[in-house]
Formats: sequence, structure tokens, C-alpha cells
Amino acid sequence: MHASLIQIAVNPDESSNSRRERAASLVVAQRGADLVVLPELWPVGAFAYTAFADEAEPLRGPTHDVMGKAAAEAGVWLHAGSIVERAEDGTLYNTSLVFSPEGEWVAAYRKIHRFGFDKGEAVMMGAGEELVTVSLPETTLGLATCYDLRFPEQFRGLVDAGAETLVVAAGWPERRRSHWTLLAQARAVENQAYVLAVGSSGTHAGVEQAGHSIVVDPWGEVLAEAGAAEEVLTVEFDPTRTAATREQFPALKDRRLGLAPPR
Repeated sequence: MHASLIQIAVNPDESSNSRRERAASLVVAQRGADLVVLPELWPVGAFAYTAFADEAEPLRGPTHDVMGKAAAEAGVWLHAGSIVERAEDGTLYNTSLVFSPEGEWVAAYRKIHRFGFDKGEAVMMGAGEELVTVSLPETTLGLATCYDLRFPEQFRGLVDAGAETLVVAAGWPERRRSHWTLLAQARAVENQAYVLAVGSSGTHAGVEQAGHSIVVDPWGEVLAEAGAAEEVLTVEFDPTRTAATREQFPALKDRRLGLAPPR
């Protein structure tokens, strides 16, 4: 598979509509890829809490429309990062959208673990409750968002649901960049799965972003890593290695705790 991780910069001087159009152009430029991934809350900025209410949109809002069109034009599976979703009851969610190569919206994932402790996202947004996987012809994706990366039980649940490639859209801060790399590799090793983790660049409401999007194979080896600035990280990987790794080193079969019921 050919994957493109778009580490887009979020500049407070650029309007959300302008950034949507620019992101769409970057997606279309990945024509020929199998999978394209954008970061967390790139239309507004992951730490721009004061703008969340004003920038909130329905699932079938402006980001949905622009990204669906871009996916179809590029002919790619598109994980369009996440948006501030306003549900019908008014609740805000940090919600990721996935589109098919035909531009059809096929999945939405509401972030389960909200960051901020007693402020920001943690008190402004509702928590998602469902694990989400997406079946591609080549692999099954398991979806997660930023702070989720610190909760290994979510990823083990995604593996139990059939995930072979774990996709993490993030707005990770530079001051904890070492954790970003460490946790991405840990989730890959313990689940014997690929991890595609894409962050943003720039500064969100005064918080410098880490960038350094990363792709890790099922043995924990880093296949590709971006720098700090805006860039498109491209990588070729063999999704059949997930099953081969699990067969060669069948650690998942030796689980004793937290076992999922038989499927």
C-alpha cells in the first residue's frame, strides 16, 4: 500500500475555509496513493478551544463536502482528520471522518479520550463511546485520535475488532514529542500492527505542534518520519506483514487478561 500522511500547518491567520481548500488540494495531489490521512482538528486547531463553538459543524458540513469531493477526485481512501462536530442535541464532539475513493462518507469516529483534565476539550466536548474500524481492500483500519494513544486498552479492543493497521490523527504538542514517538512504537509492538500517526505543524493557540508524523511497522521499526514543518510524508508498506508477524511471533494468542469473547 501507498500511504500519504498530510502534516498540515495550522496558521491562525488563515481562515478555516481557506485551509479546507488548501487541504483539499493537498489530498488531490496524492492521486495514486491508496490511503491519505489528515491530522486532528486541522480546520480550527487542536488547542484553539475558544474557537470550538464558533467553528463547530454538522457531520455533513463544509469539511465533509470538501473532503468527499477531494477523495473522489484523487481516487483515494481518505481519513480526513477530525472536526469539531455539533450533534443534533448541541453536544460538541471531536469527530474523524473517513471517505471511500468514490467520495462516499463511510465512517465517523468520535474521540473517546478527551484531553485537558478539567479544562478545554475535556469539559467542552462529549466523549465517544464506540470503537470504529474501516475495511479497505488491503487491510482493516482501526481509528484513534491523539490522546487515545495513551490508552492501550482502546487499541487492543480495535485489534479484537479486526484492526490490522492503526491510524492516529493528532494535534500533539512539541513539549511531549518524545512520548508521541514512544507510544506510537509501543502500540505497534504490543498489537503487532502498523501504526500510521499523523500530527500537525504550526502553533495552535500558543501551543507549538510536534509534527513528526510517523509510520511504524508491526515489529516497532520506524518506516518513515516527518520533520516539524508542513510536509506530506509518503510511505510504501505491505499490509500482509501484520498477519505474518502475528503468525511468526504469536504473542497475542498468549493473552490471559481482558480477553474478548469469541467471534
